[in-house]
Order: sequence, then structure tokens, then C-alpha cells
Amino acid sequence: MSAQDRERILDEVKNIVCKDRNNQHGEPEDVFASIAELWTWYLGKELAPADVALMMVLFKLARAKSNPFNLENPLDICGYSTILGELISSGDEKWESGKTR
Repeated sequence: MSAQDRERILDEVKNIVCKDRNNQHGEPEDVFASIAELWTWYLGKELAPADVALMMVLFKLARAKSNPFNLENPLDICGYSTILGELISSGDEKWESGKTR
């Protein structure tokens, strides 16, 4: 694998996170906040949007276990990790994992 291959993969993740999914579903922080509310209700345990991002990474890791050569899995893991980084670096503690637990 070359630096060009890594750059191509990162460009694809950037397109997915910043354009495709954003256009389809809206701003990630809003969507993850909504998911956190629903999962909080369902589990009876308060979750933050960052918890959602972490659990989505775990979800994609589980999928990768059964289909390790599907490129969608590492692309999505990178995308969810990017969103997690954005939530944490915003400086707003309400987004941070574990702050509501």
C-alpha cells in the first residue's frame, strides 16, 4: 500500500462524512444526539453522542469480524472516529463519552 492509496481512502471517508451522509442524514452531532436519546430510553442508562460514535465503531468491528475484506467497514470506522474526535474537540462536555454516565 502506498501513501496515494491511504490518501484515496481518507478522501473517500471525507466525502462520506462531510457530503454523502451529511446530505442524507443531517449534521452528525444532531443525529448522534438523537440516537443517544433513543438508546438512553431503551437501555435505561444515559448515553452521550460520543458513546454512540464509540458503539458504532464497535458495531463495524463486529461486522468486520464476519467479513474482514469488506472495505465499507474500515471506511465507516474511520468516519465514526472522525465524528467522535469532532464531538470531543468541540469542548462541550455534554458531547463527551462518559460525562452523562
